Amino acid sequence: MAGELYGDGARALQDEFDSRRLADALQAFTVHPELTDDDIALIRAQSTVWVSTIDADGWPDVSYKGGDVGFVEVVDPTELRIPSYDGNGMWRTLGNVRDTGRVALLFIDPNRPWRMRLQGTARVSTEAADVGRHVGAQAVLIVGVERAFPNCGRYVHRGDEISKFAPRLDHKPPIPDWKRSEAVRPVLPERDQAALERLDPTTDGWDGSQSTVE
Repeated sequence: MAGELYGDGARALQDEFDSRRLADALQAFTVHPELTDDDIALIRAQSTVWVSTIDADGWPDVSYKGGDVGFVEVVDPTELRIPSYDGNGMWRTLGNVRDTGRVALLFIDPNRPWRMRLQGTARVSTEAADVGRHVGAQAVLIVGVERAFPNCGRYVHRGDEISKFAPRLDHKPPIPDWKRSEAVRPVLPERDQAALERLDPTTDGWDGSQSTVE
């Protein structure tokens, strides 16, 4: 079972930047122990996933995994299967899983834009019954979902286009739409609430967090 979402370091930074209320609200609103129907549909539409693991010495590692659209198999709301194809022979990601049994996944859809984080337990299978479910697989990473939650997509670039939310000189990023919702606005840091008071209602702040895609 996944532990506390926020450690002491996160809590200290939340207090420093006046975002503890927001962090608590997001945990209550968006964090769930199983995949929702929307989560499943979005995962099945992806052709990539980032896999984070920890090695036996405690060092983190991250690996990009790609395949055909839908290559990540959603068995049910509590289990994912990711095929491992022919690679460089290092077997770091799956080797780490065999050592420590935990993973974190990051799914990114640049077209929506949308991101989802997932934490879970994991094991590696080289059994024919499991490998045979995935064309071209040498092994399969089987992930038991412990915690999943969406992540603000405003800094996700669409193709070669740089996100309008990315800070840069001579550009004022818009306020993302999720910060405008009635559920979130009361718990925002004071600086964000003040910015919303000054907001031009015509400002485009769509960031992929609503269901309607432009």
